[in-house]
Amino acid sequence: MFFPMPTSADTEGRRARKRRQTADRLAETAFALFAEHGYEAVTMEQIAAAADVAKGTLYNHFPVKEALLAHRFHADLAAALPALYAQLAALPSAVERLRAFLLASAAYSESTRDTLGAYLHYRLSQPVESLGRDQRSGLDQVFARLIGEAQASGEIRSELPLQALADMLQFMHLGTVMRWLHTPGASLASDFEAMLDLFLDGARRKA
Repeated sequence: MFFPMPTSADTEGRRARKRRQTADRLAETAFALFAEHGYEAVTMEQIAAAADVAKGTLYNHFPVKEALLAHRFHADLAAALPALYAQLAALPSAVERLRAFLLASAAYSESTRDTLGAYLHYRLSQPVESLGRDQRSGLDQVFARLIGEAQASGEIRSELPLQALADMLQFMHLGTVMRWLHTPGASLASDFEAMLDLFLDGARRKA
């Protein structure tokens, strides 16, 4: 019986899948160590040992410890989005969907506060033009989708460029998170509410 040889596309698909599975396992191991010992106390060498891989294998996937944070945070967002979009779809207006998404973002940020600063410092150190689509968090796409819905419903002016609005909101989101991280006792949910009101005052359709 003849068995066809795998094509280069099949091979690349398997390689990408195995690489992603290895990266997921390394990140899972790292976060278990972070939870047990604290992020700052854990070294890359300890992560490699706990995952039973050579240090070179770990560094091949994650050149610095902060890259493990990026991998996990981005994967968490991607995993949460289908259910979150379904919940948002039940809300009566696009602006309410934006507000609800920001509240969900605040809750996640609160739960990851111990490592969020290190993640943001790492991400901001990377030139944006060097990041491929698969290396981005996906937050820009979420904001573009929700703002696009608001424009389609007439809640936000449609003559304003969608991507420009999404970029502005993402930068406002980043600035709000960074301010919250450096303001003891601040409420990120409340700060996001104020941020969105400020954004909408400039983007909402005028009477």
